[in-house]
Amino acid sequence: MRVHLSNAAYGLLDYAAYPAIMLVATPTLLHHLGLASYGIWLMANAAVGARSIVSSGFGDAVIQRVATLRATGDVDAIRKVIANMLAINLVLGGALAIVLWTLIPFLTGRITHFDPALRQSCLWSLRIGAVLILLKSIESVFLCAQRAHERYAPIVRISVATRVLAILLCVAFAVRGYGVPALMGATSASVIAGIVAQRAALRHLGSGLFLPEFDRAIYRDLASFGAFSWLQAVSGVLFSQADRLLLGVTLGASAVSYYGIAVQIAQPIHGLTAAGLHFLFPHLAMRFVSTDITHARRPVLLALSVNIAMAATLAALVILLGPPLLKHWIGAAFVSQSSALLPLLAAGFALLALNVTGHYTLLALGRVRLVTALNVIGGIAMLLAMTPLVRTFGVRGAALARLCYGPITCLFYIPLLRLFFRRAAATVRPEYVATEGT
Repeated sequence: MRVHLSNAAYGLLDYAAYPAIMLVATPTLLHHLGLASYGIWLMANAAVGARSIVSSGFGDAVIQRVATLRATGDVDAIRKVIANMLAINLVLGGALAIVLWTLIPFLTGRITHFDPALRQSCLWSLRIGAVLILLKSIESVFLCAQRAHERYAPIVRISVATRVLAILLCVAFAVRGYGVPALMGATSASVIAGIVAQRAALRHLGSGLFLPEFDRAIYRDLASFGAFSWLQAVSGVLFSQADRLLLGVTLGASAVSYYGIAVQIAQPIHGLTAAGLHFLFPHLAMRFVSTDITHARRPVLLALSVNIAMAATLAALVILLGPPLLKHWIGAAFVSQSSALLPLLAAGFALLALNVTGHYTLLALGRVRLVTALNVIGGIAMLLAMTPLVRTFGVRGAALARLCYGPITCLFYIPLLRLFFRRAAATVRPEYVATEGT
C-alpha cells in the first residue's frame, strides 16, 4: 500500500507541476510576448502534443508487455521489448514529424492571415515543434519502461525538473525580448537533457538500452496491442489539441489565448485523476497474469470510488475558484472572455475523468480493442460536433463539443462490471500476455 500511495503521489506531482508553474509564468509570458504571439506559442506546444499518437499508443503496449514479463523475471526479454520500442518510436515519431513539417507552411498561412507579420515566427515555432515530436517520442520509451516497473519516483523527479527548466528558460527569453522560436528552442534543449537523464535511470536493466533493435516476433506482439492503442491515442490528440488548432484557423490566435487559458484551469480535473491512478495499469497487468479478476474487484471498486470523488471535487473547485483565479492571475479583461467557459470545460473534463479506473483496468486485461473503439467513437463525435459549434457559438462552441467525449468512454464500465460479477470464477487471463521466446 505504501508503494501504491507513493506512486499515486508522484503521479499527481508529475501532472500538477507543469500547470502550477504555468499559472505563475503565463502572466509574464503574455505580457512580454503579446496576445497573438502567446497564442502561437500555445499552438506550437499543441502540435508537439501530437507525439502522444506515438508515445501513448505503443507506449501502452510496452507498459502492458513489460509488466507481464516482470511476473516471470525475464530481464533479457524486457530489454528486447524496450529496444524494439525505441526502434518503433524512432520510425513513427520521425514520420509524424515529417508530415507536420510538410503541412507547416499551409497551417502558418491559415493561422497568421489575421496578422501576416507573425508568419515567420509561427513558421519556425511549428518547425521546432515538429523536431520536438521526435525527441518526445524517444523520451516516452524510457518513461514507459520505468512505469511498467512501477518506478514512478525517478521519472517524475527528472520530468518535473526538465519541465520547470523549460518554462524558466522560456520566461527568461521572453523577458529579454526573444520571440516564440527561441522559446521553442529552449524547450528542445531541456527535452534532450531529460532524455539523457531518463535513460540513465534505467541502469538497473544494464547497458545498451539506447540502441534500437528490430525483432519481427517482438514487433508483432507489440503491434497486436499497440496498433489499437495507437488509434486510441489519435482520438486523444483530437480531444486535447484539435480544439485549439481549429480555433486558431477559424477565429485567429487571440481566440486561442482566451480559450487556452481557461483550458489550463479545467484540464487538471482529468489530468490529476489520470496521473494519480496510473499506477493501476502496470500493477494490475502483472497481477492479472496469474490472478482471477474477481480477486481484484475490491481494489478496483475502491479506486473507482476515489476516481469519482476526485472528479467531482476538482470540478467543483474549478467552477467556484476559477473566475477569481483568472482575475488575479491574468486580469479582469480575461475574466469576461474566459470565465464563462469554465463551467462547460469543467463538466467536459469531469465526465472524461470518470472513465480513468475502467480505462486502466481494461488495458491491464489487454482489452485494448474495446478501449480503442470507445475512444475513437468519442473522438469522432467530439470532432463532428466541434466544427459547426465553433462556427455558431465561437470559442464557447469548442467547450460545448468537449461534452460529447466523456459519456461515451464511460461505457467502459459495462463489460468490466460483467467480468467482476460473473458467476463463474475461472481465471481471466489478460490478452497479449508475454509469449515464450519474447
